[in-house]
Amino acid sequence: MRMRMEPRGLEAELMKSFMESGLYRLDQSDVVFIDPVRLLNDSYSRFRLSPSAYYSRHFPPSSTPNEKRNRKRKRNKPRHAPLNLNERELCAEERHQQVRPLLLNAHRKLLEASQLLRILPRIVESEAALECRERVVEQNFVELGSSWRAPFCEIALKNPQGLRSGLSEGRKLVPLFDNIISVESDDDIEAEFQNAIYVLPPKSLFLMSDLRQVRKLIAGDSAEGFNLIVIDPPWENGSARQKAMYPTLPNRQFMYLPVKELAHSDGSLVALWITNRQKLQDFVVKDLLPAWGISHATPFYWLKVKPDGSLIGDLDLFHHRPYELLLLGYVNVDFNSECMKTIKHLKESRVIISVPGAYSRKPPLGKLLEEYIPGQRPSRCIELFARELVAGWTSWGNEPLHFQDATYYLGK
Repeated sequence: MRMRMEPRGLEAELMKSFMESGLYRLDQSDVVFIDPVRLLNDSYSRFRLSPSAYYSRHFPPSSTPNEKRNRKRKRNKPRHAPLNLNERELCAEERHQQVRPLLLNAHRKLLEASQLLRILPRIVESEAALECRERVVEQNFVELGSSWRAPFCEIALKNPQGLRSGLSEGRKLVPLFDNIISVESDDDIEAEFQNAIYVLPPKSLFLMSDLRQVRKLIAGDSAEGFNLIVIDPPWENGSARQKAMYPTLPNRQFMYLPVKELAHSDGSLVALWITNRQKLQDFVVKDLLPAWGISHATPFYWLKVKPDGSLIGDLDLFHHRPYELLLLGYVNVDFNSECMKTIKHLKESRVIISVPGAYSRKPPLGKLLEEYIPGQRPSRCIELFARELVAGWTSWGNEPLHFQDATYYLGK
């Protein structure tokens, strides 16, 4: 008869698995805490991503119990102050109230993982990497790619094997924009552009271009299409602060993304990041998903916490919820096919928890979603509107090298 593992022993096993994989399953795999740095570092052999560079946002310390009680005494208004909400805002609040118990339960599970909470502050800080944060001004690839200079820009790929590969001085110059660039090496390589060094993971491929060029990535044979398509669109937003952080596009332009053409003939899992704005969610469900041919749309949730395990903000703050929505669905799929019978079915109760990195930077999803991906193994994966590269993945957008700057990395 198998002995039931004691809670302390189970947590020790989970911690061991977490240190190796970057995933800590809190509730029979429906709630999972992830360390994006560990997951991303799986892509590299010669370099490693600096934790202090990834976790660059500063969060104020959480209030003590006494401070919370004092605030409650001073507060005359009820917790949910009455608002003059319009019909769309009322729908958003109703949706929030439906998902609120799920998120609170997920957060409670995290707070019960004492060993994880104990090491979490050390995970997100690395004194050895602090010196690398003296950064130069980052290259504005979006602006450069739309300027007259774009056709003349070349990036130098440095082959770690040097002359043995037959490349002159171990360097190869290739056009940077509107050109598919592939890393054939089994090791990370460095690339140089305008006196800045970029780290490129092995077997990665990227195309830096605007929306008009994305069709270059459609395979001639749909049997060579992608099994996982991750999309993080720059949704249009009225916030001046957000517009200053990165350029946005009118939402209806995203309807022209060739999602069906990029998908594998055996089917593809599509993962779409969307904000909590009800107007956007209505557009996605009513217009965007049908235009892309996506079925079985299922919501997952990304809950954001501070290094001490507390939420980055009040869960009920109307315009700044500490969570985002990840909508999953399938395209080109025959649910009666053999390949679909071997994968796990999507269900709505999944919550991903992590400490967020730079503004709008999303956690990596490949390892987290692999059990839902149809088709061949290893899966062929692509990220649209990417701002970083992943080993073995294809990345497209107008700044896929944004987070590849060598100042984010340390040598192993």
